[in-house]
Amino acid sequence: MPTSTSVQRTVLVGAVLILTLLALGACGRQRASDSPAGAGSSASSSASSSVPGASPYVEPGAGDGAPHHNENNAGRRPGEMSPAHARDAEREAARIEPVLKRLWEQRKWDPASVRAALLELGYEEGDDALTVQGMSPRFRNNAYHTAEGARVGLRVHPDACVTAFVQKSNYNVQTNGPYLESGCFEPPFAH
Repeated sequence: MPTSTSVQRTVLVGAVLILTLLALGACGRQRASDSPAGAGSSASSSASSSVPGASPYVEPGAGDGAPHHNENNAGRRPGEMSPAHARDAEREAARIEPVLKRLWEQRKWDPASVRAALLELGYEEGDDALTVQGMSPRFRNNAYHTAEGARVGLRVHPDACVTAFVQKSNYNVQTNGPYLESGCFEPPFAH
């Protein structure tokens, strides 16, 4: 016949086992009543804590809410430009914009015509200067399509670029810092 001490030990071991299982089952779950330490329940808490079923592992500012979104898309964010270099890039963009507007109005958006017109402004072609190429392919209707047109990248300084395009429907000129892996041009996707 079991002694009262062995019964107490069995009950104690069973209770510890049940509490451990309950704690492990609740691990990683966030309840509506949970709030960060030191913070009251306010509207300024993150969206992930107020959305039922949202992952508690989402990093702040993650666009689509996926874990590691910012890390996975770091290559799609342009680098920072110094204020002086940003002004230089804006000045070069102001020189390029009327040329692209004229080409667009003349319906000349092929890379050879765009390159020739920009070289007349005194730019030099190369990795650290002017790059003119065809438009990037885009996935649409279950296939890749490449629009007629040209895209332009001009490295003004190591931290400053002018990027532009001209195509049948429109043209655009803007300034940005270079992208980590693709220079002046925004990469089509990140990894």
